[in-house]
Amino acid sequence: MKSRVSQIRYLDVTDEKVADIILKLQIPSYMVEAKLINFYDIPPIKDTVETLQNCGEKFFGYFIGNELCGAISFKVEGKTLDIHRLTVHPNHFRKGIANQLLAFIEEQVEGMKKLIVSTGSENKPAIEFYLQRGFTVEKVVQVNEQLSLTCFEKKMAK
Repeated sequence: MKSRVSQIRYLDVTDEKVADIILKLQIPSYMVEAKLINFYDIPPIKDTVETLQNCGEKFFGYFIGNELCGAISFKVEGKTLDIHRLTVHPNHFRKGIANQLLAFIEEQVEGMKKLIVSTGSENKPAIEFYLQRGFTVEKVVQVNEQLSLTCFEKKMAK
């Protein structure tokens, strides 16, 4: 039986083919979140290849063999790393992929004072995920009648 090696590697989202592959991972993942929070107007569902290419985020992907199974993206502002996306394809839920992507990013944040991330307040699995990994709730933002976001922060060791 052939071994399917998993690895995390940089994704050049400005490459049209790479952006398309990320989109094919991202949309099914965010559709699961949309169902959980009962709100289907979340921006990542509306992304296109072009909007991904121009988002200004740095992406890393989790691969099993040649298949992109998960991705994380972020922007750095000063000493803060802002996680914009942490997605896993529904076919690969509960395999520890999100945990490995987050751990990978935490290893790359030398000089960062904190990590921040937000998710829909009704997305209980994501909230538990961040709390279990040392994030604390900083605030809850009411976006509109249907949607509130829970914002998390994790201070990094000096």
